[in-house]
Amino acid sequence: MPDFERIFANFALHVNLDVVEQAHITSVLQHKTLEKNKTLLEAGETCRNLYFVAEGCLRVFNRDKDGLEHNVLFCPRNWWAADMTSFSGQVPAYYSIAALETTELFYFSYQSLEQLYIDVPKLERFFRILAQNGFSLYQRRVNSIISRSAEERYVQFQHLYPQLEQRIPQKHIASYLGITPVFLSMIRKRNG
Repeated sequence: MPDFERIFANFALHVNLDVVEQAHITSVLQHKTLEKNKTLLEAGETCRNLYFVAEGCLRVFNRDKDGLEHNVLFCPRNWWAADMTSFSGQVPAYYSIAALETTELFYFSYQSLEQLYIDVPKLERFFRILAQNGFSLYQRRVNSIISRSAEERYVQFQHLYPQLEQRIPQKHIASYLGITPVFLSMIRKRNG
């Protein structure tokens, strides 16, 4: 039986759910474990689920025409993950999602979440706030890419993802920062 405590603590950041609402949510909430390096969503597939990371870490990335992977987001414990355009519109995904570590997930299907918005209106508020926060993060990330040096982006990464640096391969951090692993090593030595 999965432990729902972490996801309900996440909901409690923005809404207060009563026991009946929690029971209803639990009845449709799904659970799975994704092994390290396994793919959760491949670009081109439709993102049918919205995921909550209870343990572990996911990465959201795309591949360019040469097959190089570009990490755009890491989703460690207590983060939500999806290709939101694909999930919201039920259209093919632009991004892929894969596990950087063995990852425990809770998730809602598109249909169950749409029904929960009707049955438990507080969830619509929760996910609206989550979407606003996500859009703000996206705007800051775009601004960082176009206006900050690689070293400043690295410091920002460390602030946004504390302790993640020790858990995931350097090549993924370099990809997220838009630099080579060799250049990342140089930055780390200067800041070390």
